[in-house]
Amino acid sequence: MSIGRLLERIFRKKSVEDLHQESFNREAAGTSLVKSLNLLDLTCFGIAAVVGAGIFTTLGKAAAEGGPAVSVLFVLTAITCLFSALCYSEFASRIPVSGSAYTYSYAVFGELIAWLIGWNLLMEYAIGNSTIAFSWSDYFSNILNGIGMPLPGWLQTDYYSCSEAAFHAADTIVQPKSDSELVAIWENAPRIAGLRMILDLPALAINLVVTCLVYIGIHESKLASNAMVFLKLTVVMGVIIIGSFYVSPSNWVPFAPNGATGVLQGIAAVFFTYIGFDAISTTAEECINPKRDLPLATLLTLGICTVLYVILAFVLTGMVNYKELDVDDPLAIVFTRHNLDWLSGIISLSAVVAVASVFLVFQLGQPRIFLSMARDGLLPNQFARIHPRFKTPSFATMVTGIAVAIPTLFLNSQIVMDLCSIGTLFAFVLVCGGILKLNAIDRDESVRSGNSTFRSGFRVPYFNGQYIVPALLVLYSLFMQSMPHNHDLTRDWTWEKFPYFVFYSVFFGLSVFTWIRRWSLIPVLGVITNLYLIAGIGHLNWLRFGVWCLVGLAVYFVFGYRNSRLAHR
Repeated sequence: MSIGRLLERIFRKKSVEDLHQESFNREAAGTSLVKSLNLLDLTCFGIAAVVGAGIFTTLGKAAAEGGPAVSVLFVLTAITCLFSALCYSEFASRIPVSGSAYTYSYAVFGELIAWLIGWNLLMEYAIGNSTIAFSWSDYFSNILNGIGMPLPGWLQTDYYSCSEAAFHAADTIVQPKSDSELVAIWENAPRIAGLRMILDLPALAINLVVTCLVYIGIHESKLASNAMVFLKLTVVMGVIIIGSFYVSPSNWVPFAPNGATGVLQGIAAVFFTYIGFDAISTTAEECINPKRDLPLATLLTLGICTVLYVILAFVLTGMVNYKELDVDDPLAIVFTRHNLDWLSGIISLSAVVAVASVFLVFQLGQPRIFLSMARDGLLPNQFARIHPRFKTPSFATMVTGIAVAIPTLFLNSQIVMDLCSIGTLFAFVLVCGGILKLNAIDRDESVRSGNSTFRSGFRVPYFNGQYIVPALLVLYSLFMQSMPHNHDLTRDWTWEKFPYFVFYSVFFGLSVFTWIRRWSLIPVLGVITNLYLIAGIGHLNWLRFGVWCLVGLAVYFVFGYRNSRLAHR
């Protein structure tokens, strides 16, 4: 087969008409998922995914670095997230079928890119849920410790951390306290057939419970999600209202004690408190009115969460000095400082609920990605199986539960979190790039026939980026030498600079094409900001990501390339 023919096959696309026709055929045949979600349900799903562990932990860490000015950082980060959210909204409105970024990429970039997106969404939803399981376990274990019912150490710790601590124990004379505790857990853990039994039982338990809930049905899942969202929003509003009576304006001075550098140090952590709004788009097939409700729910989620984050940041930094917020539980600690211990207990309990709601939404998303890929023939048919009674992707849901459980058994939260982050941001980059491609399709269709198959529905507002994007490139280049060492590409080349070399190269290319073709500013900024955050994850994680993608390509060419329904058609 010639190279041209191979490229034609691996980049074959599904037209929007085909996607809509397939959706219509499934509804007529009774093989589609149940349409049960309205605007309120979708918005609750979005808030459930965004307001999670971040608001109970990350807020304090970021405030300790940036002071009260962290509230401004939340606004700036929300604007950055808005670039991606608007792009997701346009796709969800124009292509209101299940599959999220995977389906969007199939229509715009072709099969191979769609497969890579689907493969990497596995890191965001399934592997990423392992991180959430670890976080939920920590909060739940703290509650058990608080009521005098602690679990043994070997039932609330991951195997990887203990084994690593034990392996390196002989390399240092004095062990940090946390490492010493892990070594003690390793040495005292029970053994079966010579294998130490160390597992994070609460993490496995929340995975099992939520997987069963998602398996049973979307109606039950949405009721649980809505209830958890209303509960945690009530707690957050209670914190804001009660905390406002203990605010001392003197704590807001100085507003930015460490300057802009201190504020921006928390940008990556704050950004990841917003991740999750894209999970709404995975439920398109179960929406009653997806073309209207999906974009609205995405933007409402971002707006509501931003307002909550900003107000909460002002309240917390007004209740205590910003230096005291460098703790894992800032919402609880500020009330302890004011002798309101009873409220601290309620906040700790609500943190468990908040993290569980995030877990639920992500556990809903991954099976629907699997479902879409199997319908296209890129995964075995079992993944497309719909339960006759519950009308859920039953097999895909069970596989997702297993995919979440395995990392919790063998890895720790940091490794899993980095993989989740890079997979998520990679999807964001391609979704924003996809809008640029859609704009080009619109122009071509308008020239040929005066209309476009992509015209209807929500549109990303157009702002000409012809001058702004090149100007931003010039500013970045001028300040490059004053940035951290790995940003400076003008001297002392090392491999840790490679991600920023890729970022700068893409930034330069986008500036040139935006100048020539007057590309829309918002999707271009979406690509730039998300790629910058990917660069910040580090070159070693880029290497792991590259290996993951190579494995995905191998799976595609072994199975998906030959079984693609588009190829047979």
